[in-house]
Amino acid sequence: MNADLSNLNQQISQCALCPLSRSRNLTVPGEGAKPSPMLLVGEAPGREEDLKGLPFVGRAGRILNEALGQAGLEREAVFITSVIKCRPPQNRKPLASEVKLCLPYLLRQIEILGPRVVCLMGNTAASALLGRQGILSLRGRLWQDRFLVTYHPAAVLRNRNLMNEFVSDLRLAGDMAKNIK
Repeated sequence: MNADLSNLNQQISQCALCPLSRSRNLTVPGEGAKPSPMLLVGEAPGREEDLKGLPFVGRAGRILNEALGQAGLEREAVFITSVIKCRPPQNRKPLASEVKLCLPYLLRQIEILGPRVVCLMGNTAASALLGRQGILSLRGRLWQDRFLVTYHPAAVLRNRNLMNEFVSDLRLAGDMAKNIK
């Protein structure tokens, strides 16, 4: 498994399938537990992530860490990644063409890691893996026996009133990851 993930990370680091490869500093394949019972999927790396090559290390990452702690989960016990592995310019939403080109990397990560629950944080992740959008109608329940949709930490950063629901969703995902066989 570690060799498969290392090989995939190497492929991601050398990817030149879309123009994002020309503007990135570092790719951000993801990090965390291997194997992982729970996979957290965000949208795309931001400025801090692009500089460090690690997921959710900026302001949204601090919200995610806080929420994981409140949900009784350790960051090191889950695997964290994004749909897109390179930072879009000015942190814009990834284009559909970029999602399409990067999605095979995410699908391969899911295959290698074998998470029991994949927590889709935000509309980009929900759309990429479920073909659906609309966080308010999708969040808080299991889709296709594996996917749980919740808010993106950046949305919680913009509206702290979402924090309790975000924590509740992460707690639910953690419980599912323990109980699904």
